[in-house]
Amino acid sequence: MRDQAWDIRGEPSCPHGVAQLRHRVGAFVHEHVVPCEPVLDGGGRAAADELRRLQGEAKAAGLWALPLPVEFGGQGLSLTSYAHVAEAEGASDHGPAALGSAPLLDVLMLGRHASRYARDRYTARLTAGELRACYAMTEPDTPGTDPFLTATRAERGPGGTWRVTGRKWFTSGVVDADLVTVLARTDGVDGDREGLSLFLVPTDSEGFRVVRSLPVLGAHGQGEITLDAVRVGNDHVVGEPGRALAVAGERLQLGRTLRCLRWIGQAHRAFDLMRGRAATRCRSRGSLGELQLVQSHLFESLLALRTTRPLVYEAVDLLAEGADAHVEVGLAKVAAARTLQQVADSAIQVFGAAGLGPDTPLPALFRTGRVARILDGPDELHVTSVARRLLRPGHHLDE
Repeated sequence: MRDQAWDIRGEPSCPHGVAQLRHRVGAFVHEHVVPCEPVLDGGGRAAADELRRLQGEAKAAGLWALPLPVEFGGQGLSLTSYAHVAEAEGASDHGPAALGSAPLLDVLMLGRHASRYARDRYTARLTAGELRACYAMTEPDTPGTDPFLTATRAERGPGGTWRVTGRKWFTSGVVDADLVTVLARTDGVDGDREGLSLFLVPTDSEGFRVVRSLPVLGAHGQGEITLDAVRVGNDHVVGEPGRALAVAGERLQLGRTLRCLRWIGQAHRAFDLMRGRAATRCRSRGSLGELQLVQSHLFESLLALRTTRPLVYEAVDLLAEGADAHVEVGLAKVAAARTLQQVADSAIQVFGAAGLGPDTPLPALFRTGRVARILDGPDELHVTSVARRLLRPGHHLDE
């Protein structure tokens, strides 16, 4: 059994039109994307060809680039509306790419902070799926949670250019990317809060090289790169030189929240598989679901889902309002990652040996849940960050 249809319940009220759209997206993911997951998970040319085919089907179905800005070729769905859709879309790791939502962070970043030249050159093509972009911040020899220690350097060159030199790793999607946003130090010394800049680097630039793919718990998608005096023009600087962290922070807040929504969708997928298994798996003394320990797995999983979702939507609402959402995003990120890992683990336990093999998506869902507790900052980073904010003099929980 590869998969069953999943429901998404217990969420905040959803406008009728958005509920219909969410249903259409969920059906597309279940009927078109899920059957292709074994090929898509394998990477390489076969995966790329399959993804292009799915993208064509999404465009034909009118479901392409739903949250991307209209001015760049998207459908302009607001964050608060897209949040409901993102759960259904993200129930498969490949859903956002198949439906054209994957470049949302890059397109928004370029639309708000890039030069006119870069916006005109890249945003429409990213939205159309003609180009693929990624974001490179983490480095092999520096703590991933401390960007102030970034070792990659960019120095000014002749004719209004920069030369970028350094290494990055665990860069999602870099193996197939056409454009990479690279964090580099342009001024100051290690540890300075200022003096960091963001550069758009085409992957066909001289001196740019993908060193290797970095499978994460056996799954493709991450990579390591080197930049050897890669030449970048001033028109490829994102935001003001030396002020990268303001742009990066804006991107991270939204990116973490979108991941949370997708993790909730994947956790619900695992939950529905577990529920179906418990209800239909027969033993000599009745169904598997009659066992109290199996019932406990179901209860604890549903409890985790129902208590996590409001945290995620609170972060969505604050971001949509342009308010400070550091505490809410931190809470949501930790809770959603833990929930996905917990529910996927319970589902595997209920399935038994079948949950460990290739006939269900549960191994992949569990792997995503485990990686989620490190991706975009480990649990410990968010716990510490939230606690420090709570301990500031005069801080109130309703702020």
